[in-house]
Amino acid sequence: MGGMPLNDMPWWRWRSNVRSALHMLSDPEFHETTWLAGLEGYGDITDAVYRLVEDTWLDNWSAEKYVGSIFRDTGEAVLVDAAVLRVLRIMHQVGPDAHVSAYLQHPGWPEAVHAAREAHVRLAHADGENPDLPPRSLDVLQIMTRS
Repeated sequence: MGGMPLNDMPWWRWRSNVRSALHMLSDPEFHETTWLAGLEGYGDITDAVYRLVEDTWLDNWSAEKYVGSIFRDTGEAVLVDAAVLRVLRIMHQVGPDAHVSAYLQHPGWPEAVHAAREAHVRLAHADGENPDLPPRSLDVLQIMTRS
């Protein structure tokens, strides 16, 4: 998102939110050092899931609906759909208000993290960014998505 060509996608703010959520969901070290540690400024897992699906309705529609507006191609859309389905399945099983440890201990969590990582890497590379940098805070995301 620092090097991200924000204005080349019509709905770049939504893309920024989806990318931020995928980045946080895909980073096990971040889960430990930020979410489990209760570090302020990044939201929690539920916040990340809502950022992933809230404006996009990806909990109801395929990401392919947004090719050309949020996602560059069907390859990105397929990876995002896979991540969304895995994360939402866990959220529905453990509950949106569950402690972060309930997510991390869920047997499907490693698979969800892997799917989020694949989508995050694809989107980050397409936007000219290093996918291995740590996730940015929500304050930074808000600054970046202002008009």
